[in-house]
Order: sequence, then C-alpha cells, then structure tokens
Amino acid sequence: MQMIDRPATRSATRTDPPESRDPREARQTRLRAPGPQVPSLPLHDARLLTEGGDMARIALDGQVYTLRITRQGKLILTK
Repeated sequence: MQMIDRPATRSATRTDPPESRDPREARQTRLRAPGPQVPSLPLHDARLLTEGGDMARIALDGQVYTLRITRQGKLILTK
C-alpha cells in the first residue's frame, strides 16, 4: 500500500502571529471589525413594492420617482 502525504489542514481559529498573515487578510479583518450599533432600518421587498411587476412609482415631497427591476435583478431609481 502506498502512503500519500497530505497537507495539514488549518483549524478554524488562527494561531499564526499577525505579522505572518497576508496583509490583504488583515485589511479585510479590520473592515469587518464591529463598530457602534446601528439602529435597524426598515426593509422593503422590491417585488412587493412593484406588486409582482417590474416597476413602481414612489412619491417623496411632491416628486414622483420610478423604481425599476431590471432583467438582471438590479434596481434602478429615476426621477
């Protein structure tokens, strides 16, 4: 029977000193650091706003805007 050397797997927790880590990883870690608590924002489903279609009109301070869902599933808001 032939033995095959396999690379050691890393555990979920990092034990490497910070200076040996990839600098990009450290930067990403800093970006994900918890900040001050942000109050929860209202969440609206665009499909409900468009009532199953792909467009809805939204009024704000006397101005009417059009919300459109593209074929690629992106949102466009125009005046």
